Amino acid sequence: MVDTLSDIPLPKRLGKNLARTRKTRGWTQATLAERLGMEPESISRFERGATLPSLATLEQIAAFLDTSIADLLAEYPDTAYAEAQRISALMADLEPDARASVLSIVKTVCATLRRR
Repeated sequence: MVDTLSDIPLPKRLGKNLARTRKTRGWTQATLAERLGMEPESISRFERGATLPSLATLEQIAAFLDTSIADLLAEYPDTAYAEAQRISALMADLEPDARASVLSIVKTVCATLRRR
């Protein structure tokens, strides 16, 4: 099942995405904090969703993690988002009714597969 983050408030969503991305790089909070010239507690607060970084800090974080701000704010994990983009590209030149039909089929297939 896709772990959607759309119902999670922005600070928590950012925190979850930040922690996941940092961990995939094999970095500790202290490592990222050192590279950014800040205290590890700041990274901890961001990841817990206790505070939001400034836009400038968010831009620095994304650069150090070799990702985009959009990925850090994304409602869906990287893999699901990329797959959704591919489906979207396939549907782009379809008429609105056809896109609605495809969406209905995808929803049905996903619901069926979740019940397995």
